[in-house]
Parts: sequence; structure tokens; C-alpha cells
Amino acid sequence: MATVDEQIKGLQSAEMFQGIPVEQLTTLLKGIQVESHPAGSMLFDVETTGSDVYVVRSGAIRISRVTAYGDETTLDVLGRGEVVGELSSLDGMPRSARATCLEDTMLFKISRESMEEIIRTNPRVSLNLLKELSRRIRKADDTIVRRLEEQRRALESQLVKLHKLMDASKVINSTLDLDKLLGLILDAAVSSIEADRGTLYIVDSIKQELWSKVLQGADMVEIRLPVGKGIAGHVAQTGETINIPDAYSDARFNREVDMRTGYRTRNILCMAMRNKDGKIIGVFQLLNKKSGPFSADDEQFIDAFSQHAVMALENARLAQEMVQNERLSAVGRMASVIIHDIKNPMGTIRVYAQVMKRKSGNEEAAKLADEMIRQVDRFVNMTQEILDFTRGVSASNFQDLEFGEVMSSVLDFIEKDLEKNNVKLIRQAEFKGVVKLDQDKMVRVFYNLASNARDAMAQGGSLTVSTKAEDGFVKIEFTDTGSGMPEEVKKKIFEPFMTYGKKHGTGLGMSIVKKIIDDHQGKIEIESELGKGTTIRIKLPASN
Repeated sequence: MATVDEQIKGLQSAEMFQGIPVEQLTTLLKGIQVESHPAGSMLFDVETTGSDVYVVRSGAIRISRVTAYGDETTLDVLGRGEVVGELSSLDGMPRSARATCLEDTMLFKISRESMEEIIRTNPRVSLNLLKELSRRIRKADDTIVRRLEEQRRALESQLVKLHKLMDASKVINSTLDLDKLLGLILDAAVSSIEADRGTLYIVDSIKQELWSKVLQGADMVEIRLPVGKGIAGHVAQTGETINIPDAYSDARFNREVDMRTGYRTRNILCMAMRNKDGKIIGVFQLLNKKSGPFSADDEQFIDAFSQHAVMALENARLAQEMVQNERLSAVGRMASVIIHDIKNPMGTIRVYAQVMKRKSGNEEAAKLADEMIRQVDRFVNMTQEILDFTRGVSASNFQDLEFGEVMSSVLDFIEKDLEKNNVKLIRQAEFKGVVKLDQDKMVRVFYNLASNARDAMAQGGSLTVSTKAEDGFVKIEFTDTGSGMPEEVKKKIFEPFMTYGKKHGTGLGMSIVKKIIDDHQGKIEIESELGKGTTIRIKLPASN
């Protein structure tokens, strides 16, 4: 319990009682109560009735209002010697704000009647109270102006970001070319938040990999990394936003990339790109903001921008599918007509060739008859294959087969065709295990690859076919010494209607090859360089 002298000193600290003699303060204490309130307690709330006046002896009081949007806004924080609740005491109206103790607080409590008596008998108190109210009004004016300025700056910042978002959206919606679009999306993200450079990874959900295309010299090179590996892989796996202000102080950062490239990474922002279903389809990795670390505003911008990027990618994909499906439909209709028209005549030719072989008695004529039968079968199968592809038919007849025997018979057939075009076949078949195959389809794959290699060696050359076991797979490589292909052709080689370096063909051969390999749960890769030949690498699961 405070002594009278301590209470007098408490009143003297209040601006309202400045200049009041001690004997008068001693008299005033008779109508004043001392109260203690713990931190977090509410002294009074807005629109409640009450006319008591409080003077803060120790502690702090927060004066606030709750907006129509549910936000509690601080109007003032009152400390030692300041008056709380004076307006209701003066005008008799409900409380105009909420008063909450920010810490353990001790107050002088003065009733309205006592307050009126103090003012009536002590004019100096009235003058002091007016001075305090005047100071409060000035402070409130300054606070309002400052907040209006902050809101103005925040609004201008939001407008700038909105304009950037609109400009970026216009840019990325200017093309339906998927490769070009990926570059535009990355450029827009980098420039909009003033990063130095970045990478846009796309998630391959089937292979559980991230892939991207980066510029190396004059060529675009595709890079791949497993989901879950590295910072980008972690974001692709978890969806977590990673904002690293100092890359070299973060254990997750791999310094080897900088050591290898000579680039110095200062800060990193890595964020997921999600589709409308919330699935992660890509990852932005942005480096070195020019003005310092990436901010929360940068994160919000990339999050908003990624929604526009996803829509642009989806539109490009749908547009390409529509064009491709229409072209496939047209080819399918053509193939259907061809099969219908040639079925009978081709069957007749095949029967006549068989008869010629039996009755000729001539070895050369028998060879010619066998060649006729092979070419008829090849033509019919190729046409049926195109028809099945355009219709999306993927029925397969899988069997466990001795791979060495299948490959040997295929190479015997291929070698005859290659010899006619001055192409030497080099066999390096090592794998002898069992593989689950649709033999007819896989034979067509190998023949198609050999035919492409033959066409790439118009002046002759060599085709090396090798097979060997590798990590539970059989690895098959077709390596030719032909003309090779440029990067822009290689990256589109599996797309329907893509042809290069030949005047004949439908442009569906490699698309069909890719489909067959996928149906076998295998992988196919291409290495090629202009003037240095091409290697087609296939991996098929080997049976246990």
C-alpha cells in the first residue's frame, strides 16, 4: 500500500495536476481511489457507459478502436501521468475507444462527481486538462496524417505491382509456343522483382524430375534433377517457399555451382508454381535481387504472377493439343481410307508372292518373293500403326522373350536394308537375358531407328547397335556416323509431324517410337551433334 507522500508524488507527475499546491493535492486524494490492473486486462470498451477518469501512476494503457473489418487499430499509448477516459466524464456520452493495460498498471481513479468538484475549485486543473487535450488532438492529427501517408505509399506500391503484373501477363499471353512461353515467363519474373537471373523448372510427375532449359553458349541445353534434391527439388516436393537472404550462410546452398560457373550467388528466392487444383507443376528459382534480399512483397508478386503463368501454359498446351489432335484426326482418316482400299490388293499381292516362291524353283526368284512379302507386310503394318496412333490405341501383346534372339533376328533383317545403302552394321550385342516385350512393336521401333540412321547417311557410313545390362535394365544404343541434327530439332523430335533431313515420311515415326517405349515402361534419349552423328539410347526393364 502506497503512502500518502508516494500518492502525492504520483499526482504531481500528472500534467493535469501541475502547479497544484501539495496541501490541495492532499485534499484531492480524499476523493481519489488507487487501483491495480494486470497486463492484458480491459479497463473499458467502446460504447460502454462510464464516467470515471483515470490517471496512470505506473504502467501503460493502449487506446484503440476496432474497425468494421475486424482490425484493432492503436490510437495512442498512454503512460505515467497521462489521463484516461476524460471525454466521457466531460460530456457524459459512452466511451469512444477501448482501453487495455499493456502491462501491470496502477491507476488513480476519479469519479465524475469528484472530477467536477476538482475542476470547479481548481481552475488550474481545467487549464492543464485543456493543454493535455490540445496535445492529444495535435498528436492524433499527426498520427492520422502519418497513417494516411503510409496508406498512400502502400497503395502506390500496390498499383506499381499491379501494373507490373498486368504487363507481365500481357507478355506471357502473347504466344502459344511452349518453348518461347517458358522463356517469357522466366524473363517476366526476373525483371518484375529485379532479380539478376533465374531458372524456371517444370515438374515431370511421371519421372519425378524437374527439367529446365538453360543457355550454354549459343545453344539451349536441357537440365534435369530429381524431385527432392537441392533447394528447387525440395520446393517441388513440399511446396515450401524458401527465401535465403545470404546464400553462403545457408547449409542448403550448393557452392559447387558457383565454383564451376564463376557466378556469385548472394540471395535466393525459390517458390512453387501450382495449377488450379493446387498441384505443383513448376518451381521458380530466382537469384540476386539487385537492391538486397528478396522481400515478402517479392514473394506475394511471384505467387500472384505464377497463377497467370499457369493459365498461359495451360492455354499453350491446349492450343497445341487442339492443332495436334486435328492433324492426327486427318491422318487417321487418311490411314483408314488407305487400309480399306489396299487391304484386298495387298492381300492378293502377298498370296501371289507366296505362290511364285513355291512354284518358281529359282533361288533368286524366291528371294524376290520373300522381299515382296516383307515389303507388303511392312507397308500394311506401318499404315495400321499410324491408324492406331492417331486413334490412341495402345493394346499390346507382352511376352517374356529371350532378348538376344529377338535382337539378332531384327539385326539380320536390318542389315540387308543397310547394305543396299552402303551402310555397315556393327553389332555389339552383349545382353542375353529375358525381357517382357511386344515383339512386333519393338521390331518396328528398331527398324524405324535403323531407317532414320540410314537416311542420315546418304553417302554411306556405319551404324553401331549395342546392348548391355545396366541397373536392372537392358540398354540399347543405335549410333550412326550421319549428319546429326541441330538442338532445335532434337528437342522436338518426339513431337508428331516433326521431320528433319528427308522428303518422305509422315513425321509420326519417332512419336510412335516414343509411345511404344512408354508402353514398355522404358526410357528413350537422344544425343546428337551436327556433323558428328546421332545416338539413340533406349532402356527397357529386364525381367528378374
